[in-house]
Formats: sequence, C-alpha cells, structure tokens
Amino acid sequence: MTVDGQWGEPNGAERPHEKQRGPVVLRRSRLSEPTTTDQRLLDSRGPSDWVHTDPWRVLRIQAEFVEGFGALSEVPRAVTVFGSARTPREHPEYAAGVELGRALAGIGCAAITGGGPGTMEAVNRGASEAGGLSIGLGIELPFEQGLNPWVDLGVNFRYFFVRKTMFMKYAQAFICLPGGFGTMDELFEALTLVQTKKVTKFPVVLFGSDYWQGLYDWIRDRMLEGGKIGEQDMSLLHVTDDIDDAVSIVQEAYGAWEAAH
Repeated sequence: MTVDGQWGEPNGAERPHEKQRGPVVLRRSRLSEPTTTDQRLLDSRGPSDWVHTDPWRVLRIQAEFVEGFGALSEVPRAVTVFGSARTPREHPEYAAGVELGRALAGIGCAAITGGGPGTMEAVNRGASEAGGLSIGLGIELPFEQGLNPWVDLGVNFRYFFVRKTMFMKYAQAFICLPGGFGTMDELFEALTLVQTKKVTKFPVVLFGSDYWQGLYDWIRDRMLEGGKIGEQDMSLLHVTDDIDDAVSIVQEAYGAWEAAH
C-alpha cells in the first residue's frame, strides 16, 4: 500500500499499458489485437470464428431460454410424452401414440413431444386431430429430422439442456412410450428431478408393459433391494398398458396438485 492508502504498482513498477474490451482489461501480451469487436461485427470480410466462441454461445443459450419461455408461457396444463423416433407408422406403438394424444386432448391437456417422427408424431397427430394443442420441441441433430407435420406449436432448439428444461417446466406428468437412449435419458432425468424435489412431484407413466416391465423389475430388485433408492422413489413409476389408466393417473395427480394450491 502507498502512504495515501492507494494500491501501488508491484515492486514500484510503472503502471502497465492496457486496453479495455468492454468489461475486460487487456495488458502486456494480450494487448496485440489487430481489430476491435465492433469492427469484426460490422466488417463482413473479417474473421467469423467469434460466433463459435463460448461468450457468444452464452447469448445463444439465453436467447433459446427466452424463446422457449415466451412460446410456452401461456400453454394450458400439459403432459410431456417421450418415445422413439424410429417407430414406423404401421406399428401398434404408433397407433397407441395416436390414441394417447387424443385422450390427452379429451381431458384438456396439451401434448408435448420432441416433435420428431415415430411415436412423437403419433402423439402430436392424435392431439391435433382431436382438437387439442399439439406441441413439438425439436432439437438440432447431425442428421436431418425437423418437426413432424402434426405439430401446431413448435420450437426448435440447439441445446439439449434448454429443450429438457421446457419438457420439465411446462408438464404436469410424463408418459414414456417405448424408446431408445434418448427416451431413457429423459426418463431418468425426470425421475431424478422429481426424487430430489427440483420439480413438483408428479407421476411418470411407463406405457407398454412388454417393453418396460423388465426395467421396472430391475429397478425394484436391484436399486430398491440394494438400498440405492427408497420405497417412495419406487412409487414414482407406474407401468400400464391401458390408455384410460394412464390418463386417469395424470388426472389424479393434477387434482391433488390443484387441491394443494
């Protein structure tokens, strides 16, 4: 410290030359920058790699949250349905998805899916044909996919974690149709958020016992019996083959939520 109580320069050295880049201070070897940020922005001939840097990604992430919240903020009560993009239209699981979408529309619930083909398309189709709100939250992938034609309200995302936030935030229940890694990822993330009370407790329905019963049994026999989860955690999962049963679970959970609020 100096006599005046101000910070002195290290070892009595002179104050180094510096340049400011917005809130960032550049000194010594960092001073050498041939162009300014404004110049790179306004000069189309300049380097464009800056749009792929982390600070710019933060703005893209922020923009995706803003767009998602804005698009979905007035959505009525909704159910997020996960399922496979690879299910062909002639498969019984596709027919079940259409029926499920119709049933959700019948109780006044919007149907939210990943917006892709397969059972996602089936659920969107059923909801749209029944006059309900059919929502698709798409994701940028290495291969072309796009939103299916039965989506009435669609939002495309670059980032999985932003999209997942929308799946969780605007749903009162989750229904999982048979699916692959993506469906498993979404299933267990949903269970983790409910278990840790990061989201209000609501049900997770596994539709199709032929597909899901083995996983349910493994969770019970290995996780529960091994003390990795508790009895209350097991109660979060419901396995069913009946559309009416799945919808009833959704309605009961929503009724309980309304009574508590």
